[in-house]
Amino acid sequence: MRIYFDHEKLNVYQVSLAFNEWVGEFLASVTAKAAAKDQLDRAATSIPLNIAEGNGKFSRRDRARFFDIARGSALESAAALDVLVARRLTIPQAIAQAKEELRQIVNMLMGLLKTLGYAFETLGEAVREESPSDYGFEQEHEQDKE
Repeated sequence: MRIYFDHEKLNVYQVSLAFNEWVGEFLASVTAKAAAKDQLDRAATSIPLNIAEGNGKFSRRDRARFFDIARGSALESAAALDVLVARRLTIPQAIAQAKEELRQIVNMLMGLLKTLGYAFETLGEAVREESPSDYGFEQEHEQDKE
């Protein structure tokens, strides 16, 4: 692919395009009508669009805002895939590689945000090594009471 713009040089942009290619094929294979399919399409499309727009911004704050939106869209894409599994419109094995690509995208975007000078608290990290059960329901309610 010929490079015309700076954002096309970014690895995260290239991985997000590969993810979008997979999404197009995946959505065509899911025949049932589901809102999560449409949401996945929109969220996946938002990732490279926001990376490109953010990379074109001159201020660090503007760049970071669009990279953070792209990160949120990647997380939303992962959740849409989970919803499709929960509704039995696909199986976990069919989305495993896509979720790995999303993990890579989120990590690369976090790296870009860090290079822009943004620091993150431990609880604010997008990808955690702990299992979801490490953050129990009771623990969340205890924090709400404080």
